[in-house]
Amino acid sequence: MAAARRRRRGLIPPARVGEPSTRHRLLIVMVMVAVLALSGRLVWVQGLDATALAQEAVEQRTVTRVIPAMRGDIVDRRGEVLASSVERYDMWVNQLQVDQYTGYGDDDPLEGVEAAARDLAPVLGWSTAKTREALTGERGFQYLAKGVEPAVRDAAMSLKIPGIGSDRVPERIYPAGAVGGNVIGFVGDDGTAWAGTELTFDEQLRGTDGRTSYERGAQGQIIPTGKQETTEAVDGSDVALTIDRDLQWKAQQVAASAMESWGATGASAVVLNARTGEVLALAEHPTYDPNDPGAADEEYRGNRAISDVFEPGSTGKLFTFAAAIEEGTITPESHYEVPYEMWFEGERIKDAYHHPDQRLTASGVLKNSSNVGTVQVAETVSPEVRYDYLRAFGLGERTGIELPAEAAGVVHPVSQWSGRTRYTTAFGHGYSVNALQMVSAVGTFANDGVRVQPSLIQGVRQADGSIKPLGEPEQTRVVSSETAATMRELMDNAVDDDEHAAAIPGYAVAGKTGTAQVPGGTYTASFIGFAPADDPELVVGVFVFGLNSYISGSRAAAPAFSELTAFALQNQGIAPTGQPGRELENEW
Repeated sequence: MAAARRRRRGLIPPARVGEPSTRHRLLIVMVMVAVLALSGRLVWVQGLDATALAQEAVEQRTVTRVIPAMRGDIVDRRGEVLASSVERYDMWVNQLQVDQYTGYGDDDPLEGVEAAARDLAPVLGWSTAKTREALTGERGFQYLAKGVEPAVRDAAMSLKIPGIGSDRVPERIYPAGAVGGNVIGFVGDDGTAWAGTELTFDEQLRGTDGRTSYERGAQGQIIPTGKQETTEAVDGSDVALTIDRDLQWKAQQVAASAMESWGATGASAVVLNARTGEVLALAEHPTYDPNDPGAADEEYRGNRAISDVFEPGSTGKLFTFAAAIEEGTITPESHYEVPYEMWFEGERIKDAYHHPDQRLTASGVLKNSSNVGTVQVAETVSPEVRYDYLRAFGLGERTGIELPAEAAGVVHPVSQWSGRTRYTTAFGHGYSVNALQMVSAVGTFANDGVRVQPSLIQGVRQADGSIKPLGEPEQTRVVSSETAATMRELMDNAVDDDEHAAAIPGYAVAGKTGTAQVPGGTYTASFIGFAPADDPELVVGVFVFGLNSYISGSRAAAPAFSELTAFALQNQGIAPTGQPGRELENEW
């Protein structure tokens, strides 16, 4: 009441009445600002930025899948397949689409996942329950089965179950099993090359993967009107080896037998065409099956004929004799008085077996494999000359064979030869080699004095089916034709064709044994030779490693050489020449 009286008296101003037009104008302004903002954004999205957003949407919808290339074959010299890729498929499912399956149609009591599980289970060889579990869920992609055969994939796809798909994948197989495993190598489950020819020629074998891209909808289905691009895979090229599958098999059998017969830890066998340098067999035992490389110890998954080095022992005497003959300081008839042991400038050199003093010719020294007599021959030339010949024969450097992990061996320069090394290098001690090096070096005598670089690869198959060679092998003349002929006579004389363990019925055989002690107490025994001795084509070496006691090469390796060389001569169609073996004067 007091307030009313004060208002009537004019003491309190009257209440202000709101102005409707002001509020309306403010509201209109706010609406217009919002409309302009939305309009600007709309213009930006649909006009200025439409391309970028559309591209982003396409990229989000686009799926890219790899089309694996088929790896090329590896074949032997006759075209027999040693490694091949077969077509397999990885089956997958988009679980979001399986519900669309209608089974047999209107008359089918089942549909969707239940019908799909019923029909797909027998194709995959699964139970219906397992199949139903694999098809049920909210995943847009899940593998069903990997590496299925084409027939299984075709049967599954013929059901036309929505969401079921497949990708082609290659599976590497090795039809010959362990035959040539140490040469061929292997690949991993992901196609990565790990060893052997598979690794060395991976670039040629693996080919180029293709790709396919497509747009997919919310449930993972391909949008028919969407962008689709496919680049087909380019399969790899075939690689042809110089290896003969049957001869490789025999070489592995011989190596295994030699190792087991003498309680050794390993054995290698090499067959080489002396004229062309082609490696016809490069065998190991123990070896492995490239279909299941994990079943073998890692040390057996390489190629010890090129990766492991050893002192050659008495086979190294051949190079000492060749150097002296080439330099003109001896002839096969040169005379030597050879005791069991002899001192050379304070160094004691002795033979492997005790014997009374002998009066031997140079040919007799080699036939008897006398260390003492060989040092006497070596002393007719300087150490520097002998070193040069060892290197000329290819020792101390890699052969260049087309396999990984080849060891060069070691031939120390003369400046590092100790007092004793000067003499031991004459009979194959004091330097190291690998098995292939030695066979190649001895092959020089079989090839008229010319050393040919060993090769394991014939070439790469071209689109027209022809084999493109990788180039001519390097050739190095080491000794004259006359010296090579003399060395063949000496090596022929060293093998009695009627009695020696390396003899081959019907053929004249030339060769040399070797035995060397390895640091740690074990021994390596070997035999390297060729036949027919008067017109040789094949050079064969057998090496037995890890012998627990001294066993001569004539016992441990020569019988294996005989068996393998006889097979190789028949395998390569090399007939006897009809010429008898050489018998030289060995005593005077």
